[in-house]
Amino acid sequence: MEIILATFTALFSVVNPFGAMPVFLTLTQDDTPAHRNQQALKACLFMVGILAVFFLAGQYVLNFFGIRIHDLRIAGGLMIMRAGFDMLTPGANKKKISQDVVEESQLKEDISFTPLAMPMLSGPGSIAISIGLFTTSLSYFDMFLILIGIVLLATLSYIILRFSHQLTRFMGKAGLAALARIMGFISLSIGVNFIVSALTALFFTER
Repeated sequence: MEIILATFTALFSVVNPFGAMPVFLTLTQDDTPAHRNQQALKACLFMVGILAVFFLAGQYVLNFFGIRIHDLRIAGGLMIMRAGFDMLTPGANKKKISQDVVEESQLKEDISFTPLAMPMLSGPGSIAISIGLFTTSLSYFDMFLILIGIVLLATLSYIILRFSHQLTRFMGKAGLAALARIMGFISLSIGVNFIVSALTALFFTER
């Protein structure tokens, strides 16, 4: 359970489905509710596929680029800390895409893969952290639990996007901002833990 929760929280800060809500609402404003829900579901399924592939290929990526496990954990911790800090900063946690991408996406019938799944939900940051999560898995069972964490995050992301209109009306900007700050603080703590554990391991292995 601890591994699932750690995976979920570490990725949530970077995936940040609450931050993706304004873009999703903009790109689907002329769609029917059924089509909007379908786009949200497909985007989250794509997200699971992308993050799972990079997680399972983590060892090969590390070996190919000659990156040490502890180095990647430090980099992942820094990315989680930055995402957490952005969530603590008012207005900074909203995801932004260029006007050209918005205009191009509005002409497309299917926006589930680009720009929703890639790069909005599973961009470079979440991919890097997925690879970093591979370094924390000590067994196949740990890997299975991490994959469950990814699926749970995708499920919550789908719920948030599917009910984005209702959430915006019910919670309001203040409620969403407060929730983002709580998750941001937790994410900062996880990022610090990533870095401290990696530095501790480096200290003892280099002695």
